[in-house]
Amino acid sequence: MGIKPFLKLVEIQTKVASMIPFLIGTVYALFRFQQFDAYHFVLMLASLLSFDMATTAINNYYDYKKAIKTHGFGYEFHNAIVHYKLKERAVVAVIVILLLTAFSTGIALFLDTGLLILLLGGMSFAVGILYSFGPIPISRMPLGELFSGLFMGFVIIFISTWIHVDESQLASLVLDGGMVLLQVNLLEVILVFLISVPAILGIANIMLANNICDVEDDIENKRYTLPVYIGRPNSIILFRIMYYLAYVDLIVLLFLKVNPIILLLVLLTIIPVHKNIKKFTANPSKEMTFANSVQNFVMMNMARIIALGTAVLLTGL
Repeated sequence: MGIKPFLKLVEIQTKVASMIPFLIGTVYALFRFQQFDAYHFVLMLASLLSFDMATTAINNYYDYKKAIKTHGFGYEFHNAIVHYKLKERAVVAVIVILLLTAFSTGIALFLDTGLLILLLGGMSFAVGILYSFGPIPISRMPLGELFSGLFMGFVIIFISTWIHVDESQLASLVLDGGMVLLQVNLLEVILVFLISVPAILGIANIMLANNICDVEDDIENKRYTLPVYIGRPNSIILFRIMYYLAYVDLIVLLFLKVNPIILLLVLLTIIPVHKNIKKFTANPSKEMTFANSVQNFVMMNMARIIALGTAVLLTGL
């Protein structure tokens, strides 16, 4: 399999949905706890990226195998297996290699950290597989936005913060005489959740935008997504609300003095984000406007990474 078909199969452009939360957690650990572990950073990067690519490849393979409608823009162009006439054996081999890479680096990270990473990583792997695979995949249910937002937005940020800090600063899970003991620094975990809200909502909106564009095709292919249940007009209203809630969260964190004052500059991104919202809601289209939801997610969250990174540099001087 060539590089171009591989990148199309794993939809490399969509990996920002996992890499940006990973970077947010890393920069947050540096800003709030002044800690960074390069070895843990590399292991999680390899595991996370490999698994994200594997789940996307599984999703494309599953759609290829289950497709009822085998013509139209969404099938012939977007599915790499059809577009590049890939052999099924090659696709399965790529999936297996990616999963083995993800599992091996994840286990290495667990062995060098603690049980909590095994629990959260195991849950994430399970959700990632069930998202695209099984009798009723999560992506074919009205729960896709919830699961993708929480696991890719919050869980990734939590883990990518946790791997750099002492367990007592966030949470620990230990075995003691046959007893499992979970200790949680509730305040710090709540704060990690709050700083994750823009990522959670941004990722959920990428999924929601995708499903809004695909309503007709999803009905024909028996994918009962959230927009199929609540309708396109209500889905578009929800799409708008989630973006504005992300900005409310940023303001709340400023009042709580969790975010540095420099993050006020992130609020300026509401101008291009609002323009993209208007473009998408006026004409929801996979070909023309879906990319606006990805642009919004990148703008909002890369601006936070840059602002937090700048605050880290300023406090370190």
